[in-house]
Amino acid sequence: MSNRPTLVVANRKMHGNLPENQHFMQTLLQHTARHLARYAVCPPHPYLFQAQQLLQQSHIAWGAQNMSRYERGAYTGSVSPSMLREFGCTYVIIGHSERRQRGHDNDETCGERFEAALKAGLTPILCIGETLDEYEQGETDVVVSRQLNPVISHVGIQALSQGVIAYEPVWAIGTGKAASPQHVQAILSFVRGHIALLNPKVSEDITLLYGGSVQSHNAAQLLSLPDVDGSLVGGASLQVEEFLRITDIANAVAA
Repeated sequence: MSNRPTLVVANRKMHGNLPENQHFMQTLLQHTARHLARYAVCPPHPYLFQAQQLLQQSHIAWGAQNMSRYERGAYTGSVSPSMLREFGCTYVIIGHSERRQRGHDNDETCGERFEAALKAGLTPILCIGETLDEYEQGETDVVVSRQLNPVISHVGIQALSQGVIAYEPVWAIGTGKAASPQHVQAILSFVRGHIALLNPKVSEDITLLYGGSVQSHNAAQLLSLPDVDGSLVGGASLQVEEFLRITDIANAVAA
């Protein structure tokens, strides 16, 4: 058994308002007070102040869904790493497929943002994963290697362990069709092996998450896989009762 902690991250995407956020976070605080698993909430940027107010001095961390690779400048609409730190963020999601698909992010800029996050004292959650066409062509290994290598080039293999890697097949995000446990384990085992070629200890220590239509009915199977250390949860984090069921499963796995 691995000593890596179980981590569940709620990616609430562009959803929520002040009352909904308060209900979600306060309910999560109460429900998971005695849990062994670790949790984090990533709300939209305007609500980071609310997360800080509600979650500070608690067992739940919070983070952002994206950030600029630059510290300051004429980048209208962007948010810098230091701004996230000012709101107490621990985590920041880097390279989510919904941003890669819209042309905002690519492999190289994800490497730059990963590096900028580490320099700011943030823990980057790097999202990697293949499209449906790439999956059907059997190119998943090639794709995840291509997405991971620029990060290693920017920060070095040793610093990679300071971040988190989330495997999220694009074809499973928001579709209700999670990847099979066999596929998830095969890919994350490949990712861990790819890292082990450069540094076996980093490979053993780094936290690997699965994301993509994680729900209470499949969470136990997915979270029990040898190379899965938790989950990045999107749609299911919008329904507090469903997310709480997932946290209970994560806690059982962590125990």
